[in-house]
Amino acid sequence: MSVRDWICAVLLISGALFCVVGTYGMLRLPDTPSRLQAATKPQTLGLLLILAGTAVRLEPQYAVGLLLAGLFQIITSPVLSQLFGRAAYRTGAVDHSTLVVDELEQRLRANDR
Repeated sequence: MSVRDWICAVLLISGALFCVVGTYGMLRLPDTPSRLQAATKPQTLGLLLILAGTAVRLEPQYAVGLLLAGLFQIITSPVLSQLFGRAAYRTGAVDHSTLVVDELEQRLRANDR
């Protein structure tokens, strides 16, 4: 095996491990905000590592498409997580006893006045 193959293998395996850790976090964490954290952070890093491993293995002209896919993931993942968290909060799916600071409640109260 060449050095390029080893780099590709390490990136792909570590990306897959990050995805598994994110999945485990989604199954084990107790509340919606924690699950959203586990769904976005390790999954995004895992996908970026898998894309990097694939880019190492493929021809350079395909790296642009993989770069755009990774950039799109980085841009959309936090936005969607924020929207899902806000929707979960407004529908009552968030356990308020686990929140240390609740800025959204203060903002919603201020808007109701």
